[in-house]
Amino acid sequence: MQRQAQRPSVLQTLSDVFGYSDFRPLQREIIDALIAGEDAFVLMPTGGGKSLCYQIPALHRPGVAVVVSPLIALMKDQVDALQASGVAAACYNSSVDGEQARKILARLHAGELDLLYVSPERLLGGDLLQRLGEVPLALFAIDEAHCVSQWGHDFRPEYARLGLLRERFPDVPLIGLTATADEQTREDIRRVLGLQRARTWQGGFDRPNIRYAVLEKHRPFEQLQAFLAAHRGEAGIVYALSRRRVEEVAERLSATGVRAAAYHAGLPPERRQATQEAFLRDDIEVVVATVAFGMGIDKPNVRFVVHYDLPRNIEGYYQETGRAGRDGLPAEALLLYGAQDVVTARRLIENTEDETRRRVELHKLDAMVALAESLGCRRRVLLNYFGDHQDEDCGHCDRCDDPPERYDATRDAQMALSCVYRVGQRFGIRHVVEVLRGADTERIRRLGHDRLSTYGIGGERSDQEWMSILRQLIHLGFLRQDIANYAVLQLTERARPLLRGEVTLELARPRVRERAGQRRKRSVSSQGPYDEALFERLRALRKQLADEQGVPPYVIFGDASLAQMARDQPRDAEAFLAVHGVGTHKLEKYGEAFLRAIADYCTDTSTSGSPQFRQQ
Repeated sequence: MQRQAQRPSVLQTLSDVFGYSDFRPLQREIIDALIAGEDAFVLMPTGGGKSLCYQIPALHRPGVAVVVSPLIALMKDQVDALQASGVAAACYNSSVDGEQARKILARLHAGELDLLYVSPERLLGGDLLQRLGEVPLALFAIDEAHCVSQWGHDFRPEYARLGLLRERFPDVPLIGLTATADEQTREDIRRVLGLQRARTWQGGFDRPNIRYAVLEKHRPFEQLQAFLAAHRGEAGIVYALSRRRVEEVAERLSATGVRAAAYHAGLPPERRQATQEAFLRDDIEVVVATVAFGMGIDKPNVRFVVHYDLPRNIEGYYQETGRAGRDGLPAEALLLYGAQDVVTARRLIENTEDETRRRVELHKLDAMVALAESLGCRRRVLLNYFGDHQDEDCGHCDRCDDPPERYDATRDAQMALSCVYRVGQRFGIRHVVEVLRGADTERIRRLGHDRLSTYGIGGERSDQEWMSILRQLIHLGFLRQDIANYAVLQLTERARPLLRGEVTLELARPRVRERAGQRRKRSVSSQGPYDEALFERLRALRKQLADEQGVPPYVIFGDASLAQMARDQPRDAEAFLAVHGVGTHKLEKYGEAFLRAIADYCTDTSTSGSPQFRQQ
């Protein structure tokens, strides 16, 4: 973007450069503060528009804005999008070769850059800091700022040195931004970055377009297949905890015809890069990944995120589910939750040598388990964790859509507790279930458990039903798992009156799949009905143009823009400019092609019959 003596207004920049007509909550206030030279600490949900908070000030302050980002992919995404909007942006990291680096530094010294994205290693190593001292600086932006905190869920030692910026450039405004931080992490970020006196801007953590759901894990691959069947042709991420499981799930999905690929830190860099590029360009639908994938990936049309395994903390879960629906359109977050996941996570945490760290991580895991096992509104539990208290249920999660059926489980609980007692309180959940159901195994016969009074008394219930009952008894405090002793089940004092029949107990009926009748019909558009066939035609045009230019399709236009085009069917430049996400630069670059496609489609449908509209 060429700098001019007479700068446009902030609203004009928002419209002309980024194609938006209105600011989201807090954006304008943060932008004005930065332009005025103030520091800022911003907590805003993923997809809440954090990037604009420093990108617009970068275009309204003299000098270059330096944006510190943890991942090369994040920088590339944002730089591609800015360049597509006519902004002079570049990234400077380990992927930049010598010749490219020299050209970028030459542009930096010539004052030709609005924004320079750098990795912390490249910023703090070599002579870049010295070079920055020789040029006018608009601001520093520390993205994914939770990485500076040892209490954050993704601590990075190199980030902890970024406090150096406040010391070395005390007069340059600095903004730290994150979507995920509890109070302890927030205080640590302020301390490390020297933002103690900065104003804190905290947006609501709610992502109302995301529907949260949890299923008790039972035959998880089949559960995943059933979920994906409702999302054919849509982009999504499946997270698993181990590299081995990532590769196994990706291979099985590919074998069933799903365009899927694996991503984890153990794969060769060129393969990881190829997978990421294919996903960004819509050449594959599903990435199966460890948490090594996705931080800062600015792909707005991810329609779902599945957690195949339980995350170890709510911060990670929130950030990972937040990669769905960044465009504000409907998205889904599914968690497959099993008791064994909790056992595995606790065992890993218990091996942590640092006692304080171990205590904090166990607390975070307990909060995650409480979310997964909640019988009430998921969103309220999630938001309350971040201090964003809600007075009413959301009406848009699995618990709100289809509250669990409760039943008198006194007899089932007594059978389960009695079986735990009869096997000597020396076995885990799976063995207790096998005894209850009367499994005929060599191990049960060898141990003599086929002669117990509780052997086979629960044969009318399935494995998953008994697993759910036992899990709820653990959660309610009637049983405990001895993590240090292979997670064997043991009775607690609370179990005695229940076993004696002195109290009754209600439990939730187990659910391993959502009831089809309760699922809400989804739509790609949150703006009302649109012509589905035209949407697909525009999507194909977007993909063609993106492939020709070597950029991800969403860099050209997001799904929300295409849906509005398919709804409003603009026929001239003025109407096209009114579409969300269309600025003057994109009008000049893409307007003719999209307007022609819309006109051709309208001509075709006028002779072949009425168009097909998809109703929200």
